[in-house]
Amino acid sequence: MTSSAIALQQVRVEYGARKARSVLALDGIDLALESGTFTALIGPSGCGKSTILRLIAGLQRPTAGTITVGGREPGRLAAEHRLGIAFQDDALLPWLSARDNVALAFRAGGLPVDAARIDRLLALVGLEAFAHAYPRQLSGGMRQRVAIARALVIDPEVLLLDEPFGALDAVTRRHLNLELQRLWSERAITTLLVTHSVEEAVFLADRVVVMSPRPGRIQQIRTIEFARPRARTLLSDARFHALVDELTEALDAADPLA
Repeated sequence: MTSSAIALQQVRVEYGARKARSVLALDGIDLALESGTFTALIGPSGCGKSTILRLIAGLQRPTAGTITVGGREPGRLAAEHRLGIAFQDDALLPWLSARDNVALAFRAGGLPVDAARIDRLLALVGLEAFAHAYPRQLSGGMRQRVAIARALVIDPEVLLLDEPFGALDAVTRRHLNLELQRLWSERAITTLLVTHSVEEAVFLADRVVVMSPRPGRIQQIRTIEFARPRARTLLSDARFHALVDELTEALDAADPLA
């Protein structure tokens, strides 16, 4: 594994000190993300997908098992400002312009602001004309593009995405899927995406990890072999729909309530 690879070995997360009231969130998670790959996590709500992201980011510790990022503790990557994160809530500061919100990634780490890189990222996400607009002046899709630019502007080695497009309409979501793929293809960052959309997972990822209901366990890992770059026409390809159906069936089979 290279320095930006991620490894989870026999990871277990349990909440609650009293055994009678404890909740087992994750159990026996073994997962390796090779450098420069794009992995998607899918599974029912409450299966621990977002917990895995927090563990990798160093925001939470496992009850048992080990997690390494480049062979080191997860928190080291964030401390060295080489970790990008984007969530479903864009978390933009309303009193700052789009440009200044992106610049926060530098200022939060005490790093010199790279104005040229900020401008380049805003141009890449199609927002160069809105650099001085405030969040209230931007649509939901535009705010998410600002959040993604902020996650990418520090040139991270690892990118963690927790349902970044979950609240958007289908048309905007599809557009941003294409935008994200284009940005990722420029410099294949080791990326982990949590999503409830099987179509999104298949379109974006090199591998799709299917998780079981709580306690979250890995039920299946499916390699996605469609060539890159993936065009919008793939969405109407019979092979694409067959794979989406296969993974949807895997989710249904894992969920006792389905």
